[in-house]
Amino acid sequence: MSFDPDWLALREGADAAARAAELLDPLRAALPPDEPLVIWDLGCGTGSLGRWLSGRLRGPQHWILHDRDPALLDRARAGAYVTADGLPATIETRAGDLGALRAADLVGASLVVASALLDVLTAAEIDAVAAATGCPALLTLSVVGRVRLCPSEPLDAEFAAAFDAHQRRAGLLGPDAVTAAIGAFGRRGATVTTRPSPWRLGPGQAALTAEWLRGWVGAAVEQQPGLAPFADDYLGRRLADCAAGRLTVDVHHVDLLAVPGGTA
Repeated sequence: MSFDPDWLALREGADAAARAAELLDPLRAALPPDEPLVIWDLGCGTGSLGRWLSGRLRGPQHWILHDRDPALLDRARAGAYVTADGLPATIETRAGDLGALRAADLVGASLVVASALLDVLTAAEIDAVAAATGCPALLTLSVVGRVRLCPSEPLDAEFAAAFDAHQRRAGLLGPDAVTAAIGAFGRRGATVTTRPSPWRLGPGQAALTAEWLRGWVGAAVEQQPGLAPFADDYLGRRLADCAAGRLTVDVHHVDLLAVPGGTA
């Protein structure tokens, strides 16, 4: 699965605002003290999580950016990673599928991170990530199947249900991914902590909201063709509300911190 870099760039600000900052203190406490950090970013996309997190961790950092899309890795490599001490982090990139990731690949890692990744994985892939990870893991912005549009419309629930079903297609976990990850890491003795990390989209995020609406409605119709006769009018009304500053959207996510054999 590949992602449009323009979409990833458009959502970066909302992602940064949504991430659960209250997980940072337990994360810092779980990291090895007084050692350079080696951080694997799985499915790194354009590197937005690294740009956010590197400046919230002290000490030398080496980031290993992992993605299956070489074009996204090129974009991620070009980004600025600066530590909380104001020093540049070092970066390397590795192309590959998560399904091929093994524990041997992550030997020496201090931290494994990912953003908006779990919900596009299968149960087997999440289990493989948990099995390969022998260090703390911070897995952010996983959707949980709750969306609220205001003002509401009767068709909101039907499009939401069809979108959730689309996310579960072909064995993907979609909104069930966080529960699966809690189980996968918990079975291996990790202490798992979760916190909400919702997008709160209002008039200031009109471009992102409009693009999200198009993708949300399009996926719903792809999954449930019976919605097609209503989709154009529904999307047109929602886009008009968005352009006029009348629409707010809450897209709920969860951030997860797993600490092997530890306390979070």
